[in-house]
Amino acid sequence: VNIPEPVIRAMNRNNEDYRSPAVPAMTKTLLEDVKKIFKTTSGTPFMIPTTGTGAWESALTNTLSPGDRIVSFLIGQFSLLWIDQQQRLGFNVDVVESEWGQGANLDILASKLAADTAHTIKAICIVHNETATGVTNNLATVRKILDDYGHPALLLVDGVSSICALDFRMDEWGIDVALTGSQKALSLPTGMGILCASPKALEASKTAKSVRVFFDWNDYLKFYKFGTYWPYTPSIQLLYGLRAALDLIFEEGLDNVISRHRRLAKATRLAVEAWGLKK
Repeated sequence: VNIPEPVIRAMNRNNEDYRSPAVPAMTKTLLEDVKKIFKTTSGTPFMIPTTGTGAWESALTNTLSPGDRIVSFLIGQFSLLWIDQQQRLGFNVDVVESEWGQGANLDILASKLAADTAHTIKAICIVHNETATGVTNNLATVRKILDDYGHPALLLVDGVSSICALDFRMDEWGIDVALTGSQKALSLPTGMGILCASPKALEASKTAKSVRVFFDWNDYLKFYKFGTYWPYTPSIQLLYGLRAALDLIFEEGLDNVISRHRRLAKATRLAVEAWGLKK
């Protein structure tokens, strides 16, 4: 995406010692403010120097153990890549495939949850907005299905192209791990994966057996308690860029930003129809 000039200017700075007082002080405010874009008060945020792919891996390895059964929806290229990662990490992936251009088949999800009286399904993995096809899944409905069957599976959501662009409500929809990347609606360069974990997800991380090192939440939590926040070197420039990006979003108002995206999306679809092309 295009990077706003104020963000570019904020990043135009030399390197800085991330153990100096300034960086932890800024990090503390960033951690509080990124919770606002997920619409959570109970979630714990993590800002990891990585891409969305790394954020995927962090979400999975901190909450699950090898061999765990997960239900994952294949509806486009990015959900395909996440499923490939899930399989390579050694999880038992129950793939629900839909024709590309269609959303996740939630009727199949309901039938799988109804049949899973032993609660062998440990997580539901779903892409909120499939970038490759432009299809948005209804997360509120996914939560309702889980609640209707009283199923304790974790709900892990890829919000890379939806958070700050579409309506997203982590707490209200009972999402356990939500993640995004700096390069989409935050309008930053690539290089920061941002996650939020619910209390339930943090509890799951205490017993998850997947190997993790670089993406381990526990390292972050330890440094959160120290007040230094960073277990290893962050991208200083991206942190200043994130500060400027969040300021722009809050100045316009997050709901106004989402409405603007909705208007532009509608205009684009109408233009495609006027050109005689198929959506």
